[in-house]
This record gives sequence, C-alpha cells and structure tokens, in this order.
Amino acid sequence: MTTPCMPPPDPAILARRREIAAELARLCPRSEVIAEEEALRPYESDGLTAYAQLPLLAILPCTTEEVRRILKYCHDHGIRVVPRGSGTSLSGGALPLADAVLLSMARFDRVLKVDVENRAALVQPGVPNLKISEAAKPFDLYYAPDPSSQIICSIGGNVSENAGGVHCLKYGMTTNNVLSLTMVLMNGEVVRLGNMHGEVAGLGYDLLGVAVGSEGLLGVVTEVLVRLLPAPPAAKALLIGFDSVVAAGRCVAAIIAAGIIPAGMEMMDRLATKAAEDFVHAGYPLDAEAVLIVEVDGTEAEVDELAERVRGIAQKQGATSLRVSESEEERARFWAGRKAAFPAVGRITPDYYCMDGTIPRHKLPEVLQGIHELSEKYGLGVANVFHAGDGNLHPLILYDSNDADQLARAEAFGADILRLCVKVGGVLTGEHGVGVEKRDLMPEMFTETDLDVQVRIKCAFDPAQLLNPGKVFPRLKRCGEVSAAQVQKLEEKFPGVPLF
Repeated sequence: MTTPCMPPPDPAILARRREIAAELARLCPRSEVIAEEEALRPYESDGLTAYAQLPLLAILPCTTEEVRRILKYCHDHGIRVVPRGSGTSLSGGALPLADAVLLSMARFDRVLKVDVENRAALVQPGVPNLKISEAAKPFDLYYAPDPSSQIICSIGGNVSENAGGVHCLKYGMTTNNVLSLTMVLMNGEVVRLGNMHGEVAGLGYDLLGVAVGSEGLLGVVTEVLVRLLPAPPAAKALLIGFDSVVAAGRCVAAIIAAGIIPAGMEMMDRLATKAAEDFVHAGYPLDAEAVLIVEVDGTEAEVDELAERVRGIAQKQGATSLRVSESEEERARFWAGRKAAFPAVGRITPDYYCMDGTIPRHKLPEVLQGIHELSEKYGLGVANVFHAGDGNLHPLILYDSNDADQLARAEAFGADILRLCVKVGGVLTGEHGVGVEKRDLMPEMFTETDLDVQVRIKCAFDPAQLLNPGKVFPRLKRCGEVSAAQVQKLEEKFPGVPLF
C-alpha cells in the first residue's frame, strides 16, 4: 500500500495559516479555531495509527450555518477541507492533509429529539452511537446498528462509512436505519436528503443512499434522522465452541440455510478468544479453536424455540461446548468479550493492523485457510474476528510499528487478504470504508469505467475536488466543470500534489 501521508505543503500555504485562521474566526466567532502546532497534535491521525499528519489548522463549528460559512469560504479560496467525527476511522478516512482545514464535528453532540410516535430520533453528527439508544431507552426503543466502538464512534462517522455492528445481520447497516440527512455541500449549499419515511420522493434519484457511505467526499452532514426500533421483549445468546474454524464456519452456513436470521452471529478464532477472555473474563472456552456467539431475539416463546433450533444445528455440526445465556447479565457478558476483542488483542502485541473485507459465507473456510497461509508467508501472527453472519471479516495482523519492515509486511499481508476477498466473490470493505488504506486496491475490484462513474458522482457534488481529497480514488480525473484556468490555479497552489 502506498504511504498515505501527503507531501509537505507549499511554504506559502503555511505562511497563510494565521491569515486563514483569522478569517474563519471572523466569519464564525462561535467556532473554535486551532492553529498552534501542539494544539493540533490530537488531530494528526485517526484509528489508522501507523500514519500521522498535522492539518493546516482545525476548526470546531457549532451550527449548520457555521459549517456553511466555512465551506463557502474554503470553496471560494481553493482551500481543501477534511471532515472529522470522533477520529475512530480504521481506513484513514479522517487522516488530515498538511494543506487542508480539518473540520471537526465534535461540538455537534446533541440528541435534538426522540420522536416516539414516528419511532425516529433527530441527532447531530457528533453524538456517540450508544448515546442514541440511551436517549431512546425510556421509551422502550433503540438504535440497531452497534459498532464495537459505539461508546465513542460518532453517528456522523457511521453515516460516512456505512458502519455495521454485531446486530446488523438482522437489522441492517447504517444505510438501512437512516431516514434523512441535512448536508452542507462544498459550495455552501445546504440540502436535505430523504424524509421521515426514508423514501425517495416521486421518481427522483436516491441521493440519501448515495450520501450514506460516501466517506466525506460529497458533503458535511450536520443532522441525521435515524430509525428507532422497539426493544425486543426477550433475547438469548448461545456461546458455542468448535474444534476448528472450518466447523464453526459450516455451522454459520447451516443456521442461515435453516431459515434462521439471528439478531447477531459472531466468530472469533482461538487467539482472539483467549485475548478477549483474559481481558473481560466472559467465560469463553479456551480449549476451542473457534467460538461462535449466536443471539436470537423476539417474544419469549420465539426465543426459546430459536435457541433450541440453533442448539440442535450446532450439535450436528460438531460443537465441542455450548452454553445458553440464563440472564441478561450473562448475555451481556458474552457480548462484552466480543466487543472488546480489538482492545484485548492490543494487550498482546505492540500494534495490530485491522482489516475489513467481506466474502460470501460459504467461502469462509477457504478464506481462513488463505489467511493462515499468508500469515506464514509474511511471518506475522493474525487474530481473526468476524461478523460471521454476513461474511464481514476483521483479521487483526500483529506487528511492531517500531520495525519498518514489519509495518511494510503487515500492509502487504493486509492487501493480499483483501485481494483474496475479491477473488472469491467478495468486496474490499464491509463497514470501515476505503479511505487511504484501500484506495490503491480499488482497481482490484472496479474497472476503469466503474471508477469513472464513481468519480463523476464526486464531481457532481464537488467539482473542484476540495472535500476530503486523496481518499477512496487512486486517481481523480478532471471534472468537466473545472476550467483549465482553475486547474492551473490549483496546481500552482498545491505544487507536487496529484490533484487529478
């Protein structure tokens, strides 16, 4: 993978830092503008921590109007902008640029309204995912998508990456649970996409569907209307051990083939299981080569029946151990280990590189064998964690970033995992996005024509390509709306930076 850090900005850009900061402060007096180098350090990276880059400056607006003014000013002066939520992106989607303003949405942190009658909540993009369900809980409602980082990841970031979570098998990804968005375009125009019912009015294009998962390339979201669901009256989790990941994978396929759609179905291999158990003490079977957590929900009678059916399937597939949660506390404990798997693995290695690819479920044994062979090839360990029900893989490659060779091997290992996913009929990402991490792998999955069409959508929203540049596309072509004079002006302003 190409190192994602951009070349140093032109000295003239650095000289303008205070000038731009002063102008933005004048335009948005309530916004905090950060221009001192040390104060910018917290923004130099996101969850892809192998790389860091200080932004030109950072600004923290509070209102849609302030975001509009900021983007309009930057648009009119040819200044690039990188939007940022909580900074938990795992694909470098919020990685700053040295010549760009970093637009932090951290102050957009309020749940504006819980609409019980319409089962919806209007929230600002900086609201942590878990806070939505907490606000809806008094009304026996909740927000279904639940990434493992839900205590800190922001709903705006979830929208940007189309995040998932352990319960998305049954209830859908972010895109299935967002009804409408308020978004500010790079030219300062404010648009509303979608409606209370999440439907496209008339015969118009589904721009809401285009915006969710667009990785901050099309606009900056300032309000999100999300769908709330009634809390299920009952739920049970089954903790199932197997003597091989292949057997666990076959059990996943058998459960789906039986017509059962669990609320969640997650798998961990032995290394991930041991790390999670040592960290959380969830009661995982440490002698198992793979652990499967299957949750069923619904009415009491439905849950009891489904749990028995899953038990029977697991036993036929050779389960070596099986426990059914007997209380809400025990169910939560089963999930606590899985949701803490990433930090748990972080305790056993100096660094890890978290991958994100998606494959057809029946290809799981083949891909796991391929990951094992790649681990031996690159001489690096790997802990495997999966959203098993929908085939979303999260291999954690273990390495030490202090060793440049290990970092290079980890990147090559990760790229080969993603190539393998595409080879077996899968895709490059399930929920973490492309960002800079997978940018140069896009041609592995898309033809030149495919990429051209995607770039045209980017150009329709942001002709000058000022919003979150350098992400997703390995090479941007010139937008038809950009004149030769504008191109020359941009190339003079950003010498050495590949704009198109």
